[in-house]
Amino acid sequence: MNQLIKFNIAQWRAWAPGLESVDAWQAWGQHPALPETSDSAPDVSFLPAMQRRRLSRLARMAFSVGWPLAEGLEQLPLVFISRHGETPRTFEILSDLAAEQPLSPTQFSLSVHNAVIGLWSIMRGETSEMSALAAAGDGLEHGLLEAAALLAEGAPHVLLVIAEEQPPPVYADWIDDVPFPYALGLLLTPGDDWQLSLGHHDGQLPRAPWPHALNLLRALIGAQHQCQHAWMSRVWTWQRNR
Repeated sequence: MNQLIKFNIAQWRAWAPGLESVDAWQAWGQHPALPETSDSAPDVSFLPAMQRRRLSRLARMAFSVGWPLAEGLEQLPLVFISRHGETPRTFEILSDLAAEQPLSPTQFSLSVHNAVIGLWSIMRGETSEMSALAAAGDGLEHGLLEAAALLAEGAPHVLLVIAEEQPPPVYADWIDDVPFPYALGLLLTPGDDWQLSLGHHDGQLPRAPWPHALNLLRALIGAQHQCQHAWMSRVWTWQRNR
């Protein structure tokens, strides 16, 4: 990356089991640990009951952090990021296939990676640009690049949401980067309070103990000036300028 990507983080919202308020996240940021339970789901009572019934927990997580940030804003572009997507729905579909059972068209339509932004568009009546990304271990940064391009094109706000559902136990040998379900929403605006830069490394950097989105949240809460994330040969640096 030859140039720095500059932006402001106007507001943020986050959700994980037992971590819903700013105070709870501040306490977690100082002493991060696994939540006591991972079975709870976020409150999306702001949606009509018939609409809530269609939402998986992943979608509920995305809506719970995104909806309050979008309040009062029209024509709000959305960038949604999830590395693994709807793993519980996908596993149910694969299980039905293995048992030679008929597949549910509804389950399939809600399992695809852009289902969340489709539901968001329908429920909000939103027709702005929307993207759904799955970019391996540095999806958050690729989502930020997408959002920065929208800001550069004149969007006054862009909503960035990253959400990961805890996969079924059968995936444990392949998916080890989701210690608990979580979602983070960032309302981005033009500015230079923050910058993102890309570097490279040849050695083996230590793996962070928590998902990068949550490490960034700890930096936000703790007023840290820098947060780094390494993936493959790439090193991303988030820098707070003020």
